[in-house]
Amino acid sequence: MSEAFRGEFNQKVDGKARVSIPAPFRRVLEAGDPAFDGSRPKFVLIYGRPGSDFVECYTIAQMKLLEAKIRRMPPGTPQRKALERNFITLSQLVEVDDDGRIVMPPKAREKLGLDADALKDGAEATFAGTLDTFQIWRRDAYEATLATEADADFDFLEDGADLLSLLPTDPEG
Repeated sequence: MSEAFRGEFNQKVDGKARVSIPAPFRRVLEAGDPAFDGSRPKFVLIYGRPGSDFVECYTIAQMKLLEAKIRRMPPGTPQRKALERNFITLSQLVEVDDDGRIVMPPKAREKLGLDADALKDGAEATFAGTLDTFQIWRRDAYEATLATEADADFDFLEDGADLLSLLPTDPEG
């Protein structure tokens, strides 16, 4: 298993929609790209998840695992069609350039609300690690969501319960 995507990083998005991938994330992308030859790792950017204010990014290896699960589903079922549409059709293969940047694809910019005016005004993106994937948000949307959801994350905990109590019980100890 490769290193996880962890942490949050705020990055400027320039007027040409270029944004730097945080260096720790690039290392994980490199490890998760079987064809990586020392420069320009690739990853899959998903912009199709309905109801989300972010785009989600998978290493090539993680995407292959997801694709294999989808392929095992019966063809033509509504569940498989929904997964194919939102994770395969509404996705794009992206390559990191030699300077560690990507050009945000138009569909990703549209989803994040990074139109020409936002880019001209100096937009910022937040990269948020989520273990096997990472999310790219428009910074203001990320901060607003974090502010409203942070307290809700603990609503289901009993008073005084430790957050680690949410983990499944390990049968080996």
